Amino acid sequence: MNELHGCQRCPRLTAFRIEQKSRFPDYHCLPVDGFGATDARLLIVGLAPGLHGANATGRPFTGDASGQVLFEMLYQYGFASHPQSRSCNDNLRLINCRVTNAVKCVPPRNRPAGDEIKSCNPYLRAEIGALQAGAVILALGQIAHRSVLRALQLPLNRFSFRHLAEYPLPGNLRLVDSYHCSRYNFNTGRLTRAMFARVFDHLSGLVR
Repeated sequence: MNELHGCQRCPRLTAFRIEQKSRFPDYHCLPVDGFGATDARLLIVGLAPGLHGANATGRPFTGDASGQVLFEMLYQYGFASHPQSRSCNDNLRLINCRVTNAVKCVPPRNRPAGDEIKSCNPYLRAEIGALQAGAVILALGQIAHRSVLRALQLPLNRFSFRHLAEYPLPGNLRLVDSYHCSRYNFNTGRLTRAMFARVFDHLSGLVR
């Protein structure tokens, strides 16, 4: 078991994972590590594992509705070998891309507490630290946006979250924001496939 899988920094999240393992014995129910090359040119940061998605499969965005949209887009723009991601055994490869979450454990009602987000931040900091100069970070949602800034010890009030906002970061990195590709955001119209495609049009010009 690696260091992340053994993490018990957040008592509430640890207890929730144990409870879910008793309900769903075949689920991963451990912290979920990032997927893809650690030195990728594109790092995509989401919120947290979904209860019946990454918490079940053990791979970010794999097996849930948001992952269906994300991996279709990654495939369309040449960042993934397949347009769907259903399990860790589906032979999917990411190409010059890595996907991860700001919080590595599934939270109750998909809502991590502020102290849990902060406690998990060193793992994201390590992932960002492994990126090569010139890499781009796509933050899906405000929590991911703020977690990236916190990982780089940057003042949160200087970088407002806005869909398609772009900011230069230390280390010759760049941050791009998008609304999260969650089912809720698509159902409410806050995010559309056309809007999400425009994010990847923009990323394609940045990731070289």
